[in-house]
Amino acid sequence: MSSFKIFDIAGSGMSAQSVRLNTVASNLANADSLSGDANSVYKAKHPVFQAVMGSVAGLGSDQSTAQVKVTGISESQAAPETRYDPGNPLADAQGNVFAPNVNVVEEMADMISASRSYQNNVEVLNTSRDMMLATLKLGQS
Repeated sequence: MSSFKIFDIAGSGMSAQSVRLNTVASNLANADSLSGDANSVYKAKHPVFQAVMGSVAGLGSDQSTAQVKVTGISESQAAPETRYDPGNPLADAQGNVFAPNVNVVEEMADMISASRSYQNNVEVLNTSRDMMLATLKLGQS
């Protein structure tokens, strides 16, 4: 395995965590949005990740290469929260408005986890770079 493939692996991890952070940000931004129709209310979104091994990805027969791939963004199928608010201009005939199925506490925990995973991949890149530079300096003595 080439030493430079570690950059591809960590880079794909960073890209996947970036998608995860963006979906969390979207969920948090829409957490307080209301709708008068249960079918049109915002639904929480979550990325779906897949680990792809080198030979499956067409990168050769070396099983030691891998990457993280975002295969899609799934929408939550949980029912929206129903609130009785007859004074709201979005209220339906029964006086109900519908709020998204976004759990702010879970989203914040997911954001912290994604941020730390992204930081870990950055550290892998920095450590790999430092090790390669140290290896190159061995021949200078």
